[in-house]
Amino acid sequence: MSNMNALRDRLRESAANGDLPCALAHRLAESCAVLPQAVGESADAMGIRITHCQLGLFGYDAFGEKRLTRGLKAIPTELERDLRQACTDGRLTCAAAWLLADERGLPRLLLGSIAETLDVRICDCQLGCF
Repeated sequence: MSNMNALRDRLRESAANGDLPCALAHRLAESCAVLPQAVGESADAMGIRITHCQLGLFGYDAFGEKRLTRGLKAIPTELERDLRQACTDGRLTCAAAWLLADERGLPRLLLGSIAETLDVRICDCQLGCF
């Protein structure tokens, strides 16, 4: 069975009510040895909606919110500097946000809120959602 066929089978098994959380989508990519973008494209083709962005940007409708990012009162200067340095043309890619969060030992959701506070837009979702 090809990686893509295995992926489609796993997507069918994993999607609950047509929804698939971001974290699970990334685990499927790893277990099926495909890029996250392939998971996003296959999910889209199958009518499966990616939810619960790990950066808090989308998919929280069940909680009455589309996004969970929140403005923060203060951000350490060093962290702000690192985040801005990771930007390209004033925007931070999803992959760069994950990397910075992982390097700093921060929850990805917190990094999404830090970007929100600094008015830095996150772009290029690894799953292709935005």
